[in-house]
Amino acid sequence: MNRKKHSFAVRWRAFRIWQELGFLPWKKAESSGVEAGGAEGEAVGNRADGKTSSRDLYKGAFDSIPFLNDDAKRTFAHLLLRPGYMIRDYIRGDHERYLAPFTSLIIFYAFFALVAALLQPVQQKEELFSPEVKLALDVNGSEADGENRIVKNTANIVERGYIYLNLDKYPEYVHTRGESALAALEGTLRSQGIPLFLGQFLLLWLAMGLVLRKRRIGMSAVAAASAYMLCQFSFFMLFALLLTFGESKSLGAFVLMALVMIDIRQWLGVSWGKSIKLSIWTGVMYALLFTLVILCVSAIVLLMASMKGA
Repeated sequence: MNRKKHSFAVRWRAFRIWQELGFLPWKKAESSGVEAGGAEGEAVGNRADGKTSSRDLYKGAFDSIPFLNDDAKRTFAHLLLRPGYMIRDYIRGDHERYLAPFTSLIIFYAFFALVAALLQPVQQKEELFSPEVKLALDVNGSEADGENRIVKNTANIVERGYIYLNLDKYPEYVHTRGESALAALEGTLRSQGIPLFLGQFLLLWLAMGLVLRKRRIGMSAVAAASAYMLCQFSFFMLFALLLTFGESKSLGAFVLMALVMIDIRQWLGVSWGKSIKLSIWTGVMYALLFTLVILCVSAIVLLMASMKGA
């Protein structure tokens, strides 16, 4: 029997329906545990003709493995194809079909860290300021003008705070036993994906909570959305890692902003213009909070250095 071919418009419409609902209405009945007319205790997945399908051979084999069970695969697919709608559904109470936000974040980013470790990407030294910016700061600092010296000193403080948050990437700045221990701790946490879970999650959660406070969205809902968004970022980071053969495992700011924009539009049901505005403000608040953290770390480092010198 020839399968009926549908036009692209029909297929696209079906995809859009699935995106908004999370299922196809004409197939939802097939997902029930008991087939129509069957006994209540009958095994799920048996065909109407009594034969065993290939899926029956491995059904349930991976249910005990969080990353390979049906909930994980569904979470993975929905975060890629309907991320904002999935976040909306979970916040509204559809918890049974997906992995919990923090569970997803830990599992999926741990998998990304594992793949990154296996590929052993070329480790390149990261610099907070580009050579052009550093040259400009040096030129300005050589002048007698006090304002330029303030700019240079502020930039040096920010850079020092950033380095202390990433001492494992800057071994040339490790001079004391305490700094060596801190660098080892940061390297261990980074290899397990902890910075993304604790650092970036908290910053994104607070930034988005501040931006969406006027919409009366609870912080628990914002926390769930932030965790799922970071899971989505880890998927695309994994794609970048594989496509570049381990050379790059980060995403550009424009890509991250586009992903947040799509998520917010689908989650809140707002227009593209509104989602762009909310995404930009989220990015601005994230950058301000990140800078505040670096300045606080820098102040602590300078205080400890002055106390040690005294």
